[in-house]
Amino acid sequence: MAMTVDEATAVLTAPGQMFEMERDVVAGRETSVWRYAPRTLRDVLDLSLRHAERDFLVYEDVRLTFDEHYRRAATLSHRLHADGVRPGDRVAIAARNLPTWVIAFWGAISAGAIAVLLNAWWSADELEYGLMDSSASVLFVDDERLARIAPLLDRLPALRTVVVLPSAAVPAERPSHPRVRIVDYVDVLGDVAPDATPIDVAISPDDDATMFYTSGTTGHPKGAVGTHRNATTNLMNLFFISQRSALRFPPSEDERRRESPNASLLNVPLFHATGCLAVMVVNTAAGGKLVMMHHFDAGDALRLIERERITLIGGVPTIAMQILDHPSFATTDTSSVRSVSYGGAPAPPDLVRRIREGFDLAQPGNGYGLTETSAAIALNSGPDYVERPTSCGPVVPVCEAAIVPEGWDGPEPPVDRLPADELGELWVRGPSVVRGYWNKPEETARAFTHGWLHTGDIARMDPDGFIHIVDRAKDMIIRGGENVYSVGVEAALFEHPDVADCAVVGLPHPVWGEEVAAVIVPRAGRSIDPEELRVFLRPLLAHFEIPTRIFLRDEPLPRNPQGKVLKRQLRHEVSSD
Repeated sequence: MAMTVDEATAVLTAPGQMFEMERDVVAGRETSVWRYAPRTLRDVLDLSLRHAERDFLVYEDVRLTFDEHYRRAATLSHRLHADGVRPGDRVAIAARNLPTWVIAFWGAISAGAIAVLLNAWWSADELEYGLMDSSASVLFVDDERLARIAPLLDRLPALRTVVVLPSAAVPAERPSHPRVRIVDYVDVLGDVAPDATPIDVAISPDDDATMFYTSGTTGHPKGAVGTHRNATTNLMNLFFISQRSALRFPPSEDERRRESPNASLLNVPLFHATGCLAVMVVNTAAGGKLVMMHHFDAGDALRLIERERITLIGGVPTIAMQILDHPSFATTDTSSVRSVSYGGAPAPPDLVRRIREGFDLAQPGNGYGLTETSAAIALNSGPDYVERPTSCGPVVPVCEAAIVPEGWDGPEPPVDRLPADELGELWVRGPSVVRGYWNKPEETARAFTHGWLHTGDIARMDPDGFIHIVDRAKDMIIRGGENVYSVGVEAALFEHPDVADCAVVGLPHPVWGEEVAAVIVPRAGRSIDPEELRVFLRPLLAHFEIPTRIFLRDEPLPRNPQGKVLKRQLRHEVSSD
């Protein structure tokens, strides 16, 4: 019989073990922390030299080892210091996933700077806002972003250097500017010594390290400021979750024989906390290979899985579904894949079965985390996920989670917590929760109280401590006084064999206030009759949850770079029909 979660946690966190915990003061509050976590991200970079000769970054015809990456990042930290970058200064990156993006990140971090990770999909106005808001002095861009930024340089007084990263795109014309120096990455980097080490600057665990911009529902996005401790806590969180799973469900002899070095398909943006902290930073420490794509394409992904012996596939559920649905899936060697994990968007419960049937060894996994939690604080995988396909798992032991009554405005969760399986808003506290939003004290005060982050997610916690995310508070539909959680309706829709993708939104209704609307992308070559679909849903949903309006579309649903459906845009589109 497998160990329980609590039993495995007790073994791993016992005194002297790798995941021993201790109490420390973080942001003025005593909290549990991982005793043996790396102190800073600079320490994580140093750890990567343990894997010096292994391949680290693979992109098209570029292949860099850990040693080659380390020496370039170390050299870049000196170049940035020579350009005037000092600890606490902001160094921005606005580019697609490239090996040089990773080098720029670690170069900035090693110089003690705050890495400001701008959304590469942003418009020129949005990029201008991020650069103005952060007061970044140095910007790394690829040619596509350079074309957007060039006309804005006069309006960015803090910016003094723009470094252009090499990319596959047709190089943009290099503009000139009387104040801002615009230079190619290769010229900035210059000669790289084979024994280069990062510049020696003082960095503490609670110094600011990263700034990820969150996508707000109104107004400008907010820069969530993460510390070195936030990032290294996330690293340890993921190591702990992996070790706890291995302890509870040890691999079989056959699985051990077929194990291969970790290789991750990086199909989420590096400017997102998942891509940067949960994938890139973790693999930097653990010696895993990162295989990058210019853009996600299921056919290209399958070719890379076979060629690079990919072991880990991540992202949002749509990525896994597109790979499984691709015509080449059945004829591609996917035997190396050991994990297909996702988060950031609701996953249809049936995806668990499809992954287990489609891959020889792969365990499905569903995680939970936010930009404000520095990526993952919970993960559900293996037999636990099969048993609880609607759960994202229990929270890691250094963090606290509480289900709070909706609308609760106290600084702390109520003493009388909601009973198991009662719905409420999920609050989280711990050393991976960011300190707040850059230069936005009012927004910070609304989202964080006494260290508790108000996630805005409606959730329940079962008797075993497994968290079940029911919906985003803003996505909940109120129909005639009844709460309709779009995630549950979407899960039921995904049960239909002809539904490839779907999203549920609320539309105004003169009598009910809102009505339930579903936007559906049918599988290739299939057709869906709305009335037949409603009949299919009757045993699965309450009558008020069944969509009264169903919209069919051939093109993919609109999504942001993290893979989340843009429901506000979708709601506007269908409201205009």
